[in-house]
Amino acid sequence: MKVVAFPRKEQGSGASRRLRNAGQTPGIIYGGTAAPVAIALDHNALFHALKKEAFHSSILDMEIEGKTEKVLLRDFQMHAFKQLVLHADFQRVDQNQKIHVKVPLHFVNAEISPAVKLSSAVISHVMNELDVSCLPGDLPEFVEVDLSKVEAGASVHLSDITLPKGVTAVLHGQDNPTIATASIPAGQVSADGAAEGEADKK
Repeated sequence: MKVVAFPRKEQGSGASRRLRNAGQTPGIIYGGTAAPVAIALDHNALFHALKKEAFHSSILDMEIEGKTEKVLLRDFQMHAFKQLVLHADFQRVDQNQKIHVKVPLHFVNAEISPAVKLSSAVISHVMNELDVSCLPGDLPEFVEVDLSKVEAGASVHLSDITLPKGVTAVLHGQDNPTIATASIPAGQVSADGAAEGEADKK
């Protein structure tokens, strides 16, 4: 994805306020061997880009004055109640150095799983994104979680999914975290039990 930015010469809250009034968002690019660069971005373009999942987890082509460099979106601040992006931080990417990124999880095939088809279970997503480490060239846009074989009462753990080549999960104290669970709603369990009890009386 391509992002166009402009060098930002003025610093400080007053300068940032003037930028926002002019329809631009202040930002910064940091990391690597070069010095941090203050930038300005078109607010509306940035606001709409932030709605795209890929913008948060893809290597971006940042163009400034005709030169392009690879960056990752690292942080952004929104106004408390206005639809206004206050600031955005981007980190330079070295193609030869591993990066640590949160990647969205895409859950597929829930509707054909035994849990849903046979038991009318509800599949809950415990995690919606996964911390991964990889070289920039191996960064996936998302990680797919196949739910087609999940049975009622079972859980899907990290060890149950296949990560793309070159990608490893970054664990935070858990060896094999739960990613999703399949549970039968409490009301349905009691209804099924009551039906079985009626059948036994006959």
